[in-house]
Amino acid sequence: PTPYKPLVLTASVALLLALATLTPRAASAADAVNTTLFGNLAIEGYDAVAYFTDGEAVKGRADYTLEWQGANWRFASGDHRDLFEADPTRYAPQYGGYCAFAVAKGKMVGIDPEAWQIVDDKLYLQYSKKVQKQWQEDIPGFITKADENWPKLIAKE
Repeated sequence: PTPYKPLVLTASVALLLALATLTPRAASAADAVNTTLFGNLAIEGYDAVAYFTDGEAVKGRADYTLEWQGANWRFASGDHRDLFEADPTRYAPQYGGYCAFAVAKGKMVGIDPEAWQIVDDKLYLQYSKKVQKQWQEDIPGFITKADENWPKLIAKE
């Protein structure tokens, strides 16, 4: 046996572990909130309240973080964090922050925080701006379908 065999094995295991953490994870039924792989961030670290108060997608700051529903939510200010904490369901995106169009199609996929819309005082996020245009072709119909699909999607095992 060579003296390098344990070192090679250790390096191989370390490499496999590193690769496993870099692989994007698929959503599972337990993931009721769409989060990033690193940092467990909801809305990819964007401020949920800013969509309502500022009318734009604003990146949150690490020093204004709040844990809710097993995810870390970041905010641009302490005021936004406090508004969210007082009424999280008012500001949290629909369908756990997954793409609303995809949920209407029976799937759970990620989002582009810059592709969003507020409809009837609810935040809907989309996979991309291109998908957002498709969503806008029949918003009420897609919301109805997504509302029907969401409980089934998060209940799947």
